[in-house]
Amino acid sequence: MRSLMYDIDFRARAKRTRAWGFGLLSLAALLWVWFGVLLLTPYDAGYRSTCEARLFTDRSTANEGAYTGENRCTAERDWPELLGVLGLSVPVSVVGAVLFTSGSVGNRMAEHLAEVTRLTDAAHRA
Repeated sequence: MRSLMYDIDFRARAKRTRAWGFGLLSLAALLWVWFGVLLLTPYDAGYRSTCEARLFTDRSTANEGAYTGENRCTAERDWPELLGVLGLSVPVSVVGAVLFTSGSVGNRMAEHLAEVTRLTDAAHRA
């Protein structure tokens, strides 16, 4: 009976770990979507109606434009912000993948142990 309770607790922890991993992977996916939106969509810089998407512009960086007072489009959305979002998604996705994998493997091992135990008990009764 003690082993059955341990098995149920082990499965619950494995499923909880897998759920945390899935949540972190979902968060990483949202960060990737946010990165894509920032990179590929036109935006408003306040003095013009729209600025072209950051990926498709040939203008200079925001640091250069901020010193001269020109080119507010690049000053509004520069590469460091975009790379910060992308950089934040990397550890979140790595931790999420590790948690999801370990939770899935733990749950599968518990199922395998339960099946082996059931077959062993059936063989001993016969």
